[in-house]
Amino acid sequence: MILFSDFDGTLTKEGCQLTREFFDIIDHAKNNNQELIIVSGRSLSWGHFFLTHFPFKACIMEGGGVICYLDSRGEIVEEPLVSPAELERLKKFTIDLQQQYPHVPLSVDSFGRLSDRAIEFHLMDESWIDLVMDFMRKEDINFSKSNVHINFWCGNISKYLGVKHFLEKYRPDLKHEDCWFFGDAPNDESMFELFHNSVGVSNIKHCLHKLKYKPRIILEGAENAGSSGVLNFIRKLSLAQEF
Repeated sequence: MILFSDFDGTLTKEGCQLTREFFDIIDHAKNNNQELIIVSGRSLSWGHFFLTHFPFKACIMEGGGVICYLDSRGEIVEEPLVSPAELERLKKFTIDLQQQYPHVPLSVDSFGRLSDRAIEFHLMDESWIDLVMDFMRKEDINFSKSNVHINFWCGNISKYLGVKHFLEKYRPDLKHEDCWFFGDAPNDESMFELFHNSVGVSNIKHCLHKLKYKPRIILEGAENAGSSGVLNFIRKLSLAQEF
């Protein structure tokens, strides 16, 4: 079984705080023969961090735009899921965006991004956010909002497509029904729509009204927010599988 999970707000609390529950989730997955794979809008450089500082074998970063994993020699391999032409178009648009709106704050991890870029929208006035998103629509640039960023990219990228590619290429023995996904934000919506075993931790309620497609299971109560909700759910899941 694979436990796919968003990171910010799902495996963390109050933004990006790592708590004891995050490490308990890692230990629980290891002790129950489950693989934990982070599926995040964070940068490829964060993927390197996850693979070098935690016992992960693979992660899917930049909203599904790139997979990184450890090969048989323990070296990190990067696999972008969009074409070189789309990567070049993204580079050009990013330059155009900065020229058109020089005060738009790109995320501090944008230097470590490959298949997308990110804007720190919480540092912007609402009127600027609307102008930037209108500019992206005009230039046919895809974008979505997470808890912390407006991510934008060229080509066909989604968390679901990243997970689908990963399962087909690297875990063909597993069916979607054998895996679970945990999330809490609008950029998880492709997984909520197309992945059967989808779970929203309780703090997803702040954005449920914005979602056309909602998780199949929505956890309730403050005790099921973020990493606590994931940990509580997988503990119950393991108990159910024992019977």
